[in-house]
Amino acid sequence: QVQLVESGGGLVQAGGSLRLSCAASGRTFSLSPMGWFRQAPGKEREFVAAITWNGGYRDYADSVKGRFTISRDNAKNTAYLQMNSLKPEDTAVYYCASTKKWSRNTYIPRGTYEYDYWGQGTQVTVSS
Repeated sequence: QVQLVESGGGLVQAGGSLRLSCAASGRTFSLSPMGWFRQAPGKEREFVAAITWNGGYRDYADSVKGRFTISRDNAKNTAYLQMNSLKPEDTAVYYCASTKKWSRNTYIPRGTYEYDYWGQGTQVTVSS
């Protein structure tokens, strides 16, 4: 079992930056890929970024490529999402997710159905 807790959300002006953190408990976190998703009001939850168990591979949604960076520190059981050049359309609740599958694998899951554990979410609001 893995428990995830996000932090770091808030209100920021367009062009600003935020760094989200995802603290995990559970031994399997460091062995599996993890991802960040977001959900805006009235919209479906969408993929933002994901990273393999050892950080060797990363994937991003086209809408955030070049602005967001995903990383992880397995020694601290924590993952991060550095968000730069934020836009009003980035406003959403951001969730981190982990899975018990693909241990020590280079596969990067992008679908919500591919993840087993979810945090409670953290609100990010970007004002124009």
